[in-house]
Amino acid sequence: MSINFKELAKKYDTPYYVYDFDYISEKYTELKTAFKARKSLIAYAVKANSNLSVIKHLANLGAGADCVSIGEVKRALKVGIAPYKIIFSGVGKIDSEIRQALELGILMINVESDAELNRVELIARELNLVARISIRVNPNIDPQTHPYISTGLHENKFGVDIDTAKRMYIQCKNSEHLEPTGIHLHIGSQLTQLEPIKESVKIVADLVRNLAAIKIELSFFDVGGGLGIIYDDEKLIDTNEYAQSILECLFGLDITVVCEPGRFIVGNAGTFVTKVLYEKVNGNKRFVIVDGAMNDLIRPSLYNAYHKIEVLNENKDISDCNLVGPVCESGDFFAKNIQLPKTEHNDIVAIYSAGAYCFTMASNYNTRGRVAEIAFENQEDRLIRRRETFENIISLEEEFIK
Repeated sequence: MSINFKELAKKYDTPYYVYDFDYISEKYTELKTAFKARKSLIAYAVKANSNLSVIKHLANLGAGADCVSIGEVKRALKVGIAPYKIIFSGVGKIDSEIRQALELGILMINVESDAELNRVELIARELNLVARISIRVNPNIDPQTHPYISTGLHENKFGVDIDTAKRMYIQCKNSEHLEPTGIHLHIGSQLTQLEPIKESVKIVADLVRNLAAIKIELSFFDVGGGLGIIYDDEKLIDTNEYAQSILECLFGLDITVVCEPGRFIVGNAGTFVTKVLYEKVNGNKRFVIVDGAMNDLIRPSLYNAYHKIEVLNENKDISDCNLVGPVCESGDFFAKNIQLPKTEHNDIVAIYSAGAYCFTMASNYNTRGRVAEIAFENQEDRLIRRRETFENIISLEEEFIK
């Protein structure tokens, strides 16, 4: 990524996020090409990075959208993704969200419990519509990832077991207002082991064959997302091996593969850039304090996640420190016990692999405005989200002051 972070800091101030759109194109094309042997839909997981310009860029490449709220569905529609390429997932959909999804005519609603299926059927009946249904199957396979982003075990809140799924498909077949359209699995995020994915796909593919035997024919096999990226020194799954292992399990099935990448496409495209305010020493503990904070990028505080960090100066005087922000919390840090060079006021610090689950999880904690977002494409930069002002933050409150 040949981005001049210092020049962007002069132009847009700090902190900011910058995304390499050329890299995003490469990763989308890599995955789409891997599935070229079969009909496929790459449905971008909007929750990873929901900036409208990011979604639009992927829409232009042919992507669909995997959405987990009606707001994300509307974002996808806003930038031109066709309804027939949009999937609405999520373990707890509100009635109004289900109603809107049905009225918008999206590809399918991905259902995660029999109670939810009953709500969808009831609302579809009220609207006199037919709801296209996918059911998320929980294969009870350990994804070997961080427990906070594991989703494929029975102890997780996601999906239903095989027997429950089969009963739900039979309910769909027998209903005038439900159409069994797809099947879905997603065992977790930041996956770096192929075997759990293969095991899971095989289990769910066997269910598809069993359903076909009772005349329930599905059109879409959704393998979810979750492919890992490099934050540190991870050994990644080869994209072609990933696709091939899935296609082998689907042998003999006339079904379209759906894949829902998020982090895989945008994670390493993004960098969070902040600047040094000052250093302080408490006893023998050194702190480098920057203008970015946990409200801007919470992954280190929330997951103890690692991000590669680089100070953009020439100082060779390196020592142990904590890189922290201004928020009034001990949990406000980007890294602890990290080796960084001696810094000066306004030195630029780049925090890498920040394209996924970073800005989307930002908040206004401590009444801090969310930062600017910048696109970098064909060696040119452009603003894709303005930095929030104090007036933006209070705009939904001030009229109610008494």
